[in-house]
Amino acid sequence: MSTEAVSHQKLLRLFAAIGPYLRSEQSSQNGYFFDCLAVCVSAKVEPEKREFWGWWLELVPRSDQHFEFYYRLGHFGGEGEWQEREIPRKYEEEIARTLRDFYDKLAACLDDLSFSAGPAPELGDKHLLSPA
Repeated sequence: MSTEAVSHQKLLRLFAAIGPYLRSEQSSQNGYFFDCLAVCVSAKVEPEKREFWGWWLELVPRSDQHFEFYYRLGHFGGEGEWQEREIPRKYEEEIARTLRDFYDKLAACLDDLSFSAGPAPELGDKHLLSPA
């Protein structure tokens, strides 16, 4: 199967079924945007203004059967924007776990469609989703 044979709308439905990661309003046929608000900075703030530590990932079709992904770790501010920042040490493990858990689900979804995904060159050889 190729990315041309699977519609953008079908991919959106399949990616949404993985869990609450897909941001469909930030996705298009040229790429899909996922994120995870893994750790709340302060639950005392009203929900719309809460800040989080987490990750975001972009998945871009590169050929008929292959996607490329690129992720970043950082801070999601009360204004609703991601900023790449160093993660506080006490949250690193939880954020890495949520990213790996998500990627396992995404890889299985792509595999079911006979698609593959690999890291963008800028991630290098050593990153959180590198084979162990």
